[in-house]
Amino acid sequence: MTTPVRVLVCDDQALIRTGFATIIGAQPDMEVVGECGDGRAAVDLARRLNPDMVVMDVRMPVLDGIEATRLLAGAGVADPVKVLVVTTFNLDEYVYEALRAGASGFLLKDAPPAQLLHGIRTVAAGAALLAPEVTRRLVGRYAARIRPAEGAADDLPLTPRELEVLRLIAEGLSNGEIAATLVISQETVKTYVSRILTKLDLRDRVQAVVYAHRRGLVT
Repeated sequence: MTTPVRVLVCDDQALIRTGFATIIGAQPDMEVVGECGDGRAAVDLARRLNPDMVVMDVRMPVLDGIEATRLLAGAGVADPVKVLVVTTFNLDEYVYEALRAGASGFLLKDAPPAQLLHGIRTVAAGAALLAPEVTRRLVGRYAARIRPAEGAADDLPLTPRELEVLRLIAEGLSNGEIAATLVISQETVKTYVSRILTKLDLRDRVQAVVYAHRRGLVT
């Protein structure tokens, strides 16, 4: 058997926190190593318990989830922890900032348990997770605000096809949807995604979405 994914659950609402912990702890491939109700406690516990990932709320007392994420997974962190943010529709901007802070993905709090578990497994495996139904809303809503005036597609070290794939990633398409759009196999899409991340020195798909919007590659 593989080693269970060690998860820290952080949410200031005890009922939600306990619910998440119960769902996660019931899985044979997962283990809840701790629970807490604010971002400062999340940072302290994560540094002490060294979990594989943190399921993080955004709006919390003492230290919010964005700052906690930045301290655990942001640029310059020597040993970053994977963070999966959970939020609601009316906190779109906070989630975007959390992704910029280093989160590997996000889910809505009203997502079914199976989606939460899928999200944990996806992020733990090193992939990124953006809830497909809100990707365009989340990043696109703030594209004008975050996009710098300078920079163009011609400056990027990408082939035309890689640039096309990057734009589709930024629009929220899955690998399967990209494959169907470009009439190529999903394995080929995975290869393109890997090349894009390597060439642009990006950690995951989430960073690719943010990068594309900041460079004005999508509207």
